[in-house]
Amino acid sequence: MLNRRLLLATCAAVFVGACASTPPAATVQVFTPAVSLAPGSTYRHGRLPSQAGLAAQPEMEAAADALLAPAGLRRDDAAGRLSVQLALTEEPGSAPAGLWGGPSLGVAIGGGSRGSGVGVGLGIPIGGSGAVPPARRVQVLLRDLSSGQVVYQSQASGGPGTSAAALVRAALADFPQAAPGTRQVPLGG
Repeated sequence: MLNRRLLLATCAAVFVGACASTPPAATVQVFTPAVSLAPGSTYRHGRLPSQAGLAAQPEMEAAADALLAPAGLRRDDAAGRLSVQLALTEEPGSAPAGLWGGPSLGVAIGGGSRGSGVGVGLGIPIGGSGAVPPARRVQVLLRDLSSGQVVYQSQASGGPGTSAAALVRAALADFPQAAPGTRQVPLGG
């Protein structure tokens, strides 16, 4: 009886540990060195024709506005000195090969000291079907409109269902002093 309780407690602990996970994070890449922008520099959002009518575009721009203002930038759609371009892409998901992707049915025959038996089991993958839905990526590009030079470029990638605004916040984390390179940035609300 003690062994069964110990086995049950161990299984419960493993299950709880498997369900606990780290908070989601975005993988952020900054491609340019830290920039020095004069306080009060103006910007406007630059949009490609393919971005017209995208539902996430206003949400991404509002998230960028909220982060650029504390960095000393001021939005001026008529006479912006910088262009801020935000692009959202979905990276295709994949379905795993083999038997591990979906439900399974199994038959087992076993024996032991008290006899033998036959069992039928049904396996259901915990967490979904095994297919990987598309991941999301947001790219942020700040360009000096007078010279055409890129002054800041970063991107943030997150798992499926990650909001575009959360990825913009991750891509602009520590702007304008973000160091070039790749890092993990926690995705907060």
